[in-house]
Amino acid sequence: MTAADTTPDAPDSVRPHGAGVAVLSDIHAVLPALEAVLAEPDVRAADRIVLTGDLLAGPLPRQTLARLRALGDRAVWISGNADREMAATRQGNAPGDPMDAWAAGQLGPDELEFLGSLPATVTLEVAGLGPVLFCHATPRDDTEIALVDSRPERWAEVLAGVPDAVRTVVCGHTHMPFVRFTHGRLVVNPGSVGMPYGRPGAHWALLGPGGGAVTLRHTAFDHEAACARIARESDSPSAAAWADTYVRARHSAEEALAAFGPGDGRNAAPGTDG
Repeated sequence: MTAADTTPDAPDSVRPHGAGVAVLSDIHAVLPALEAVLAEPDVRAADRIVLTGDLLAGPLPRQTLARLRALGDRAVWISGNADREMAATRQGNAPGDPMDAWAAGQLGPDELEFLGSLPATVTLEVAGLGPVLFCHATPRDDTEIALVDSRPERWAEVLAGVPDAVRTVVCGHTHMPFVRFTHGRLVVNPGSVGMPYGRPGAHWALLGPGGGAVTLRHTAFDHEAACARIARESDSPSAAAWADTYVRARHSAEEALAAFGPGDGRNAAPGTDG
C-alpha cells in the first residue's frame, strides 16, 4: 500500500492503530536481512510495519520490492533520499552512488514511479505514544544529519516544524540505532536493516506494546550465507564486494559517527549556520 500524502499538517495524517508498530529502515535491498526481520514473531504480529526509506538501493532491488509489496496494507511506505534519487532516473538524473544507479536500472518505469510517489513523512497514532511522526532523515529533509550526540541547538532546528501534538519522532538515514529525549520529544532511530554499522545483523525498532514502550531490536542471521546469496543472485558486478563491506558491517559505529558528525554543523563557528 502506498501511504497517502501525510505531511504533519495534513488533516488525515493521524490514523489510529492499537497494536505494535515495527519500524524497518534503510533496508538497501538486502533481502536476506529483510527476511530475517520479517520472520521475527513481534514483526509478524505487528499491526503496521513502517518502512522509513532507502529501501531498494542495493544488490537485490526487484526481489526486495516484491517481498515488501507482499506485506500489503500492513506496510506504510516512506521515501528516503536514495528512493527519491532512484525515482529521478526517470528524468535522466542518475544517483551518484554506483550501486544506487545500478539498482535504479533494474526497476521498470512503473516501479520507479511508485518510488517517486512515496511521502516524505507519515504520522500514525501509536498506543501509549500518541501521534508519532515517521520520516527518513529529519522531518524537514531526507538528507539532513542529526545524531545521538548532536548539539541541542541542532535538534531544535530539525524539529522546529513538528506539530506540538507530536511527542515522538522516528527517523533513519544514519544507520545507527539510538533513542534520545530532546526538547520534550522522544527521537528514535531504529538503525539499518541492511547496512549496519558496528556489528552484523539487522537493526529495527518496535513501538507501542507494553504501554507505549520503544524497543530497539537486533536480529542476528547468517551473514556469511547472506553474502554468498547476494553474490549468487544479484546481477550487479560489485555485489560481492558491496555485501562484504556492508552486510559484514566492516565499518564501526565510531567510524560512522566520525564520518557523519561534521554534517550536523558541530564544527561550525558560533553564530553561523551549521
